[in-house]
Amino acid sequence: MARILITAGPTRAYVDDVRFLTNASSGRMAAALATAALAAGHEVTIVSGPVGIRYPLAARVEPVVTTAEMLAACLAALPAADGVIAAAAPCDFQPVHRAAGKIPRSGNHLTLDLEPTVDVVATLARRARQGQWLVAFALEVGADPARAVAKVIAKRCDLVVCNDLPALESSRTAVAVYDPAGACVGSRSGTKRAVARWLIDLIDARLGPAGRRQGAGFPRR
Repeated sequence: MARILITAGPTRAYVDDVRFLTNASSGRMAAALATAALAAGHEVTIVSGPVGIRYPLAARVEPVVTTAEMLAACLAALPAADGVIAAAAPCDFQPVHRAAGKIPRSGNHLTLDLEPTVDVVATLARRARQGQWLVAFALEVGADPARAVAKVIAKRCDLVVCNDLPALESSRTAVAVYDPAGACVGSRSGTKRAVARWLIDLIDARLGPAGRRQGAGFPRR
């Protein structure tokens, strides 16, 4: 049994008190992963941005809204976790200044000055202790393997799960999984529930006790 922290859904970056930037992440893949992990006997904590779905009742759910809130909740839960599955799609950018109230429509152009948000996955990887593992999702146009491999190395992940745009707001997905050496360790397509069951089995095999004994995973501090 492992204690697994799963990040889920989108986050919001507010332009003013009414409007915000976000994305089409639905949380469905995270819900499927949580269901599969629970069925495999694991304990699950979900840190989720705003979604319109329900997570398994047996999972502990921590709702958040912004990327900063997601990171804070994950850092609070990280010490008790054996591993992290980062399936969320946090906003990568946020307005430099959030306007109070509602920006009035004037008929003129509105220019937004954006800055990067904190990188949740990279921060969690830096804070992870020896023995903790980290699996991250990477949405890449065309499921570009080169970008996926670059992310697994740069962010010090144990595995990266690469998927493509059609997975958004869909009940189906197709994934390929890469390790820090750049090798594809498996691929699968189908319903998110079926793919989630396969992913949990793969994570257990490679990053569970048996996989760790064989040296799999990214070295931690």
